[in-house]
Amino acid sequence: MAAGVVSSTYGHALFELAVEENRIDELLIEAEIVKEVLSENPDYQKLLEHPRIDREEKIILLESCFRGRVSDDMTGLLCVMVRNDRQKEIISSLTEFADEVREYRGIGVCHVVSALLLTDDQKERLTERLIETTRYNSFEMHYETDPSLIGGLTVRIGDRVIDMSIRSKLNDLTKTLRQVSVEAQ
Repeated sequence: MAAGVVSSTYGHALFELAVEENRIDELLIEAEIVKEVLSENPDYQKLLEHPRIDREEKIILLESCFRGRVSDDMTGLLCVMVRNDRQKEIISSLTEFADEVREYRGIGVCHVVSALLLTDDQKERLTERLIETTRYNSFEMHYETDPSLIGGLTVRIGDRVIDMSIRSKLNDLTKTLRQVSVEAQ
């Protein structure tokens, strides 16, 4: 099974449990805690992935680290993933879970790259416009700058990209001019 499918399967299972038991907030917080622990401790993750360490030892490691700190359901999910030799996908599965929670709540994740820093007013207007034109009722916004855009910005929500940069317009114009040049000969 491909890693993306595995992550999606376990993340979705956790999401279904969270909705069914009305524990979305609790499990979302726990998922973030587990992701943080594993991300900040790469050696711990290496132990979980090490082929010479027995699965039962890995489960004992997980239980000693997380039992009592997160719910039995979260600890159980982690142990099931290790039993099924899916420990490499723990972080991505928990990320999938968090993504499903955001979708369920109508929260979009938007990445904006602009040539210059945006003012608070510009950010607010952009967010309002995105809410008007998408199915989301709020956004988790991520901003960065890239002077190579020359001007304008790019907006990415999921797999959709809106490129309103000067660089993109210049590239389009260049392609058009090359095409006209080739056709004229």
